[in-house]
Amino acid sequence: MTSAAWRRPRTILWAATGVVSLGFLIALEIAARHYGMPGPITNQAREVIFAPKSGPLLYASMALMMVVLTWRQRLVATGVAIGIDLVFFLVRWAVDAKMMMGNGALWVILGYAVIAMTRRTGRERVLLLKGIGLALLLVAGRKTGDAWLLITSKTRPAVLDQYVATADHALGNPSWLAGRLVEATGSIGAHVLDYVYIQLAVAAVIVTLYQLRNVAAERRFPSHHLVRTFLVIGLLGPGIYMIFPVVGPIFAYGADGGHWATADLWPNVPPPVHAPHHMPFNHFTPRNCMPSLHTAWATAIFIHSRRGPRALRFAGAFWLVATLGATLGFGYHYGADIIAGVVFTLTIEGALRAHERGWDRSGIRLVAHGAVAFTSLLLAYRYLPLTMAEHAWLFGPLLLLTTASVIHAYVRTTRLWDPKAAPVRLPHPRTEPQPELV
Repeated sequence: MTSAAWRRPRTILWAATGVVSLGFLIALEIAARHYGMPGPITNQAREVIFAPKSGPLLYASMALMMVVLTWRQRLVATGVAIGIDLVFFLVRWAVDAKMMMGNGALWVILGYAVIAMTRRTGRERVLLLKGIGLALLLVAGRKTGDAWLLITSKTRPAVLDQYVATADHALGNPSWLAGRLVEATGSIGAHVLDYVYIQLAVAAVIVTLYQLRNVAAERRFPSHHLVRTFLVIGLLGPGIYMIFPVVGPIFAYGADGGHWATADLWPNVPPPVHAPHHMPFNHFTPRNCMPSLHTAWATAIFIHSRRGPRALRFAGAFWLVATLGATLGFGYHYGADIIAGVVFTLTIEGALRAHERGWDRSGIRLVAHGAVAFTSLLLAYRYLPLTMAEHAWLFGPLLLLTTASVIHAYVRTTRLWDPKAAPVRLPHPRTEPQPELV
């Protein structure tokens, strides 16, 4: 296939993806406004002038865009962003408005979009637009997630927490145990875990920057990187929320649930084992537990950090462990959510890597294995929770073995996919002719 013939289908694919993404954002905007709240497009447009929700996220997005720039351009862009933020800071201080950085970073991203369309041509324009698109996708993903959470709380009045909490007895109620451990560490441990939990996107950007470190020199993006996995997780995960709405232990069994909670049990008293049923809940708490997307994203960070230097591998492992501690220790998730999130991520990562290298039997088998395991987990939580709780000695190990089987299949298959270094064949030393004996 010629280069022109290859580029045409890719161009059509990118155009179709852009149209679908724009339509999806418009649909979320309409849905959010139907419930009396601004949607992702409105919220993002407001951050051009008003205080952003997350300044670090906007600067992290700008850092992603800057992988296509030269070092001089990066320094100029950073200086301009900081300068704009200083002006906004002084104005907000003068009028006693909410203080938050990040507007400067967004202005720089939008400014480079104008430059790409007016001052760049050919491959340079395409490369710069890809960097801008990468930055805006990260920001749009955050806003889209906020809209999805609103929709789940408005459209799913009943939740399935009693089913998951009952099934979680098979795992030993890990959220209750982790909650007591976090309480025992005091404010220091809670603050560390809280920072890790809310700055997950920044950790993802650090790993992505390492993966994209050679883009400016090579003038092209790698075929697979962490942002792709993040976006697919964020796209598919909320759909599962709509099918399996769960609010989490601290709401369904804790003080944060108010009068909607079954009882104030978390984290001191595990919930009793009884036949579960749907329970009505308020109209503003997101149903965002099954699967745990924080665990899914932290698992993706861990996977993609494995090919980095030792410091990056250590950071990826720390972020995964700390995220697991936060999701369980703050009562945001059940143990059942966690293992579902791990299986969910490995299945998506396997599918993306299989698509990257071309689908074959091993890729299809890996993705089918993960999809069947994930579906089986959800069906078991919904239809067998009481049986799982009453036979924890059987179903606890079975849940862990199911998760371990997906992990093993992913590691084994992707190791076979990794290119093997060809052994270097050294030339045979030349043998000197031996003198004849006289």
